Order: sequence, then structure tokens, then C-alpha cells
Amino acid sequence: MSRSSLETLTPQPVGRLRRLLRRGIDPWLTALLLAVAAIGLATLYSATGGSSVMVISQAERLALGLVVMLVLAQVPPEFFRLAAPWLYGVSLLLLVFVLALGQHAKGAQRWLDLGIVRFQPAELMKIGMPLAVAAFLHQRTLPPRPLATLTALALIAAPTALIAVQPDLGTALLVLVAGAMALFFGGLRLRWIVGALLAVAAAAPLLWYKFHDYQRERLLTFLNPQRDPLGAGYHITQSKIAIGSGGVFGKGWLMGTQAKLDFLPEAHTDFIFSVYSEEMGLIGALVLMLLYLAILGRALLIATRGQDTFQRLTAASLALTFFFYAFINMGMVIGLLPVVGVPLPLVSYGGTSVVSLLAGFGILMSIQTHRKLLTS
Repeated sequence: MSRSSLETLTPQPVGRLRRLLRRGIDPWLTALLLAVAAIGLATLYSATGGSSVMVISQAERLALGLVVMLVLAQVPPEFFRLAAPWLYGVSLLLLVFVLALGQHAKGAQRWLDLGIVRFQPAELMKIGMPLAVAAFLHQRTLPPRPLATLTALALIAAPTALIAVQPDLGTALLVLVAGAMALFFGGLRLRWIVGALLAVAAAAPLLWYKFHDYQRERLLTFLNPQRDPLGAGYHITQSKIAIGSGGVFGKGWLMGTQAKLDFLPEAHTDFIFSVYSEEMGLIGALVLMLLYLAILGRALLIATRGQDTFQRLTAASLALTFFFYAFINMGMVIGLLPVVGVPLPLVSYGGTSVVSLLAGFGILMSIQTHRKLLTS
């Protein structure tokens, strides 16, 4: 039977759905994301000692995130540009509500409980921030003039400060990077970058006294991990032991010991890369890194094909923010960066973060879809 005959026999609504999904999905990006997610589920199963409860929960969140990604991939990029100020404003308002009404957990006030769902508004800002800065720069002269640059910096600073005082320095850093990347790709002049770095350096002594005690301990431990190996330095010491014991080829899936014997804290979240490296070794770690680099490369390729300033800035900032996610986590667990509590994207156990990440990729696919429609 010919292909045309099969399409005739296919129910019309089903055929339309297939064409819609085929048009909206970037197959390369989807395959890479699913590969990382599969590694995450397998590693999570091992990190939790073979518990299927967390794995099923994570799989459900990934499924929800994939649905969100597919839906957003069908939406024209113009909609995101028009919705950007609203998303930013609502996210900022929710961050204010967190400070007044948010739930406390582990010494932080980061969550809003709406009865049906409990989520972190800061995750919405990870999407709202690059969209807002890109939309702001869309119809302005690039490189941005001083007034536009100052306005964009104010847009970035407000939510970053609200998230930092929760306290959640890891997410605050990611939101800052998301906005800064959009501004950087908009042609931010070198003197502004140098000025910002000098301002941070000058403010460092003042910021030190604003940090909580545990945040100061993390920085001091980063500079000298051996100063308190059984206290503040315990996490990173055990992480290095786990990664080093994996060697080149690893101990094998489910054969790691550091997490199973409870030497490695937060094995299913912040330090899941340590679990993976112990079991899969250097080869496995390099494979995961290459997958992240491939995702970055594909996302940046989509960014170069954007039809206007908003699309290019949004795609590039989302791509670099995703890579920064992975870079911070991996650098953190091997001791190259301070411990800031940033999960490994699509691998660490998490709820809102998984959905927000995949939502960002849905916007990327929307930009790719829009280009296809214009060129077809």
C-alpha cells in the first residue's frame, strides 16, 4: 500500500496531530534531551539505593516537562515577546509573596503552596528573565545605549536580589546569568563588563558580612577544603573520593559505594554527578559532558537562525544558561567552584526545575519551527 493510501486511511485528527508534532519538534535536540534524561533516571535509581518511588516521581515530572515543551514548541515566538513583560511582572510579584508568605524548608523561604501545587517562583524567573531582557532590547539600538543598559541591569537586579535573600544564591546566580547573557549577546560594550566586574570586586567585603554563616563556610571551604574535613568540608571531600574511586571505566551501574553507604550527602540532588562518575568513571563523565555540549551547540545553531533580535537573544541566553547550569554543578562537585546548591540539569532529582528547563527548550523549538514555516 502506498504512503498516500496510508495517509488517506489515517483518521484526519490523528494525521493533523502527527503533522503538528513533527513540525514543532526539533529531532536532534529532543533526542539529546531524552538521552540525558535517561541517564538521569538510571543514576537516580542507583543513588536512591534502588528505590523506584523517586524514579517514578522524576519520570512523571519529566513527562510533564516534555508535554510543556511540545505545547510551547507550537506557539509563535511573537507570543513570547508580547507575553514577556507579563511573565516577568507576575514572577516578580510571586517572589515578593514568597518573602511574605513562603514556606520554610532547610533554613530557606523559597516555596509557595497553592494547595494543588507547591512550587518555586524563582524557577519561573529563569524563563521570564531572558525573555524580558530580550523583549526590552528587541526594538532598541544595539549595542544598547547607556540608559537602555541601566534599565536592563535594573530588570536583572530586582529579581536577583529577591531570590538571593530567600536565601538561594544558586538560583539567584542562574537568574543573573540568564539576564546577563541576553544583555551580552545584545552587544553590551566592554567598558560596562569591566565596570561591573570592578563594582563586584569593590563590593565583595560588604557582601561578605551580608552572607549567612553557612555561606561564609562554603567559601572558606572552597579556598581550603581540608580546614574542616568532617564539618563544612565533608560534602566536597566525599564527592572527590567518589569521583576519584570511579577511575577510568567506573565501578559499574549500581556498584557505587559512597552513596549507598551514606558517605555522600544529597546524592540524589546536588551531588548526583559524583554518583554517576563513581559508577561510570571518566569515560561516562565525558559522555555526559559531550551530550551537554551537543545540546548547547544545537541550541546556539537555532539561535543563529532566529528571524529577529528577540529570537536570537532569547535562544542564545537560554542555551548558555542551560550550559552554565551543568558547568556550575560539575565544577562544584569536583571542587573547582564553591558549593551553591545548583542541580545537574535533567539528571538531579527535582520538580519545578525540570519543567522550567524543558519549557525553555520548548521556546527554543518554537523559534526553530517559526523559521521552518517562513522558509517553507
